[in-house]
Amino acid sequence: MAKILLLEDDANLNETVTEFLTEQGHEIVAVYDGYEAQEKLYESKYDLLLLDVNTPGINGFDLLKEARDGDVVAPAIFITSLDSVDDLEKGFESGCDDYIRKPFVLKELLIRVETLLKRGFFHEAKEVIKISSTIEYDIKNNELNVEGKTVSLGNKESLLLKLFMKTEGEVLAHERIYKHLWDFDEEPSDTALRTYIKNLRKIIGKERIVSIKKQGYKFIAQK
Repeated sequence: MAKILLLEDDANLNETVTEFLTEQGHEIVAVYDGYEAQEKLYESKYDLLLLDVNTPGINGFDLLKEARDGDVVAPAIFITSLDSVDDLEKGFESGCDDYIRKPFVLKELLIRVETLLKRGFFHEAKEVIKISSTIEYDIKNNELNVEGKTVSLGNKESLLLKLFMKTEGEVLAHERIYKHLWDFDEEPSDTALRTYIKNLRKIIGKERIVSIKKQGYKFIAQK
């Protein structure tokens, strides 16, 4: 489950998107004007931002630019009827990661949302995440380094490690991990998940990934 901030001043579209993404297991915080979105960004952290552009108060472009200047790193998708190349350029210059034009199919929106949520780290000020004194993750190059040497990870292990690093200290339920690791046309497997966990523990240490009985797993990096 991802926590998503939705800014859309069209009440019908706002309600439709909120209901649809909620049914997919996400938590949606829906607002109708830029000032309200601005307040929500100061009050809480989000995994993803869905922003209309032409909104009352602060428009989506200015809102996101201000958020990026304030170190908000959550990936952002603009949902808008604007279709010129100049608007597209302005959107990406303000810090967005994707752009979807109205009208759109809800499944397309979901694909874009899920793709960004799985991708990893966005707009981070730091380039390296320390996992221990000898293990670090290079965000820029998307590499895990152990004692100065790059260690190759399988696709699922890589996705899982990124999820753990983004949610350090949280207890992740199996269902949330399934949703993050497996695509729409893939069947989640508890046996496979245990294998991925085992593989990661061999590399970063068993103590870094704690099993919480009947709840899930928690990742603990070095403080």
